[in-house]
Amino acid sequence: MPSFRQELHSLFPEKETVFHFLGRYLFHPTNAVWGLISRYYEAYLSKADVTVGIQIRSFDATPDPVIVDQILSCTTRENVLLEMSQQEGGANSSIKQKKKVSVLITSLSSGYFEQIRDLYWENPTTTGEVVAVFQPSNERYQQSEKQNHNRKAWTEIYLLSLTDKLVTSSSSTFGYVAQGLRGVRPWILSETENQTAPDPPCRRVMSMEPCFHSPAFFNCKTKRGIDPGAVVPHVRHCEDRSWGLKLFQNHSK
Repeated sequence: MPSFRQELHSLFPEKETVFHFLGRYLFHPTNAVWGLISRYYEAYLSKADVTVGIQIRSFDATPDPVIVDQILSCTTRENVLLEMSQQEGGANSSIKQKKKVSVLITSLSSGYFEQIRDLYWENPTTTGEVVAVFQPSNERYQQSEKQNHNRKAWTEIYLLSLTDKLVTSSSSTFGYVAQGLRGVRPWILSETENQTAPDPPCRRVMSMEPCFHSPAFFNCKTKRGIDPGAVVPHVRHCEDRSWGLKLFQNHSK
């Protein structure tokens, strides 16, 4: 809408920071939720040298081994997490000297957390760093009508936004909010097809803005359909949903 363009440009000269600034300004946890956030952060994340957030959007009660392999392939290939060594004992360094990595996993199921935790417990990393894996809750299925369930969801979104590196699921608003609040471009897991791990397993998004899944494709002036991702240079189609729209920083200038 041209009538709003100049005002919006003045407010948000960096186009991909709109949700980041609005979200940080508007989304303030209640005291009860902030207590959940701060206590968990202090107990499990604050002492780590590096923190990694992994958001897994799956409604299945049983973890999918394809998704587990995909997460490990993505995180090791992109140097988000360290590769595991097949040698007993791993790198030779004292416990005090070892770098500590804390991994925060959010999922309705506890299975992904348990498998990844056990792998990093039973196998050393190639460089000797210690990887600790945590999951705040596992509600098993979505219960949006329950206030306590929503408090936990908001807590986990905020905790994800406090991590140094972030991996999210495709087409997930849960992940979108976390990346927007953090102000980072996460690695987004590619969708699996026919129980086959995609290649590449993930990719870095080009913009930290969330994807709008249901844009209008009708031009009221011309009375016909249009491609809304081709109207202005800073509004394009999303990496994870080809029909969705999101804001990008326009570097053409």
